[in-house]
Amino acid sequence: MARQKKQVKVLPTIWEVSDELWNIIQSILDELDPPADTGRPRTGQRAALNGIIYRMRSGVQWNQLPRRFGDDSSVHRTMQRWIARGVFKLLWAVLLENCEELGAVDWQWQSADGAMSKARFGGIKLARTPRIAANRARNAA
Repeated sequence: MARQKKQVKVLPTIWEVSDELWNIIQSILDELDPPADTGRPRTGQRAALNGIIYRMRSGVQWNQLPRRFGDDSSVHRTMQRWIARGVFKLLWAVLLENCEELGAVDWQWQSADGAMSKARFGGIKLARTPRIAANRARNAA
């Protein structure tokens, strides 16, 4: 008789941040990315985060983001600013800690993803291309 597999509750795929999750993230953003004192107001942080999640999950180009996330260049600038300020590293640590408490992280199984493709424009050239002597035509005159 075969053993029954352990039933694991499958969590839904995150496409947008829930209110509960946003409360956790907002406290991190208030600390690491406070509003600017001067200048034009920034794009909404929650909409920008949802746009970043959408971009990473779907693989669309930045200029193909749906309008509901705001201006594509603003979302991209927000992501770059958060990377520079270490927001994503702290978010990852906090979310892992919360998942650990739920017992939703299976530390026995790990996965890595990669892509192999052809080198664009011939890749890195190891040696200089030797010059070929000029091939002069006889003077037609």
